[in-house]
Amino acid sequence: MAGSASSSVQKARKDLANRLAEIRRDAGLTGRDLATAMGCYPSKVSRLQNATTPPSAADIRAWCWACGAADQAADLIESLRAVEGMFVEWRRMERAGLRRAQEDRLPLYERTRRFRAYSSWLVPGLIQTRAYTTATLREIQRRRGLPDDVDEATEARMERQKLLYEPGRTFAFVVEESVLRSGPGDAEVMVGQLGHLITVSSLPNVSVGVAPTSPGRGRWAAEGFWIYDSAQVNVELVSGYLTITHPPEVAMYAETFEQFVNSALYGVKARALMAEVLQGLG
Repeated sequence: MAGSASSSVQKARKDLANRLAEIRRDAGLTGRDLATAMGCYPSKVSRLQNATTPPSAADIRAWCWACGAADQAADLIESLRAVEGMFVEWRRMERAGLRRAQEDRLPLYERTRRFRAYSSWLVPGLIQTRAYTTATLREIQRRRGLPDDVDEATEARMERQKLLYEPGRTFAFVVEESVLRSGPGDAEVMVGQLGHLITVSSLPNVSVGVAPTSPGRGRWAAEGFWIYDSAQVNVELVSGYLTITHPPEVAMYAETFEQFVNSALYGVKARALMAEVLQGLG
């Protein structure tokens, strides 16, 4: 991958800190002057404008007031909220259960016309079977010790799949070959899932590519990522859920997706590989 996922959060924090530093300089204040006006130690001013410590909303209001830029506080606080929302730990995202986490994502999918997804470890949710989804969510529920609302969460994900059949939308998926050969559930679940992939890959607005395991082929990303139009990327990390909206970084993920597309098998070749794996599963 052309840059780590966590770099998005760090860059956003640094950009906010740079804006605070710029406001201080425009006011003609030294760090010590600003600290006196804010009633804090100079070391705090230094930490805030160097992104060592993230500011609170109260810090931003005090900073802007001391610099005679109170009119900029609201915009900066909005930026702060955006930074805070970029990375969400799973336990926070799923504290109300898996069903709520599934339902909360639906509006994003509904407003997306061009959807792209790369996965190195699971079949993407939009093209999962009910049994595969249930097995996946059951494993997550057990591993994270969440309330058991797996059936409701599965139903929410199945409801989202109706978007595949709405006109005016396109969907492109690339999965690693290993995704076809292992996954949640037993062999029966995988057989059903592979059969569904063969079927859904024939839809006119859906492409399903399989990146084959072969010598000399590089893999630039280990994490799965989802691209919503050209506006947003979501990345699933071990620790949480990352949202990227910075245009240059969104473009980097789009470029990486195209590299995966160029290395993947499609159409007859992809379906032949799926059939081969199916035969091996009996």
